[in-house]
Amino acid sequence: MTEPTSYTAQNVSNQSSCPACGYYVSVCFYNGNRQPLTTLAWPKSTEEARSMKRLPLSFYRCVDCGHVYNLEFDYEEVPYSEKPNYMFNKGVCWSQHLEHIQERILACLPENPTVIEIGCGDAHLLNSLAQAKGKGRFIGFDPNAETIPLDERVQVHKALFEPMTHLPEYQPDLIISRHVLEHLMNPLGFIQLLGFAANWSEIPVKLFIEVPCIDKVFDSHRTVDFFYEHNSHFTSTSLRRLLARSSSSIDLVEKGYNHEVVFGIANIGHSRHQKDLARESADFLQHSKDARERIAAQLESLYQSGQRVAVWGGTGKAAAFMNQYGLDCERFPVVVDSDLNKVGTYVPGCGQAIQSPDILKHSPVDVIIVATQWRAYDIVPEIISRDIPYQRILLEHNGQLVDFFKDEHPYHLEPEQTAAQAGMATQPSV
Repeated sequence: MTEPTSYTAQNVSNQSSCPACGYYVSVCFYNGNRQPLTTLAWPKSTEEARSMKRLPLSFYRCVDCGHVYNLEFDYEEVPYSEKPNYMFNKGVCWSQHLEHIQERILACLPENPTVIEIGCGDAHLLNSLAQAKGKGRFIGFDPNAETIPLDERVQVHKALFEPMTHLPEYQPDLIISRHVLEHLMNPLGFIQLLGFAANWSEIPVKLFIEVPCIDKVFDSHRTVDFFYEHNSHFTSTSLRRLLARSSSSIDLVEKGYNHEVVFGIANIGHSRHQKDLARESADFLQHSKDARERIAAQLESLYQSGQRVAVWGGTGKAAAFMNQYGLDCERFPVVVDSDLNKVGTYVPGCGQAIQSPDILKHSPVDVIIVATQWRAYDIVPEIISRDIPYQRILLEHNGQLVDFFKDEHPYHLEPEQTAAQAGMATQPSV
């Protein structure tokens, strides 16, 4: 009997995102050293079998949902595109399991359904569903799909399912994925992509997901479940957590085949929130492109007009502003900063020497650009209190340079600072 191990959080924990729930802390679970591929290798001789490349079995377990995954898994090491990974569907007990899930699936289908199966293999399940339902469309996607006689309602594509293309094209009522997620690098990401595609297209879809279940492993301590081709090993809890993280609601999560598999039915395509966020982001992206051109043109106009310009702020967000809009040191050489610790250093990426604001009293400019607009609350009163002359103070707002005092923006001084603004009466304006 092995002596009990002394555990500490430091020597068993790891920081990586769980492929099922996204939680960032896992612990060492099983080290199988290095072993060859076991389901997709198909060596043709003893010599070839013995010389196969050996790959790491370094399994960790999420401390939040209990999911087990190979931390060193590399999808490129598995020849999915060259060799199919078919399941044996003719065992008596397995056939009974298939009949059970077929009943579950049929119960949630409308009268004339469109059903898509991702990784359909020989389309055995799709064919059975089509025959049992008697109407509808049943579409399979699998790069290694096997051609066998099928019901006329079944269509098989030897291709990967592309959610953003195929979901709006076929508008399915149900998407089936059986014994696929355990092979993926990021199963949570894949299901969330399905959800986003459904939300974007505003198509409500049910998901039927089935994966091997390792709930019984913890009592029996069996290790043969853990081989390289299966990157992810689901517990009933981790499948439920994955569905909760990627769907609007879960209809059921059940175990089958003597608790060796777990399957669930969930709903996607019911949320406007993701589409609204995506559109907001796309609008921001376009606005930022337009702003880059607009502000660059305003700056060039300032330069061409011969007005003397100083930029207030030389690092951080101010430097980001200058790099974003191309304030080079040839056209805009004067940069000052309130922080004297920065004086004598240079603007990252642009190259201007950062100087003290006092330089503007001895070498006045016409225009001061406050590069970090939200700091205008402090910078404008400082300009006034230092008696620094200027004609205009500009800052960025809503994709253009605006006049601090004359134009609308959210950075005006607070009421208690209006006395300081009175100093503007003695300043010339343009």
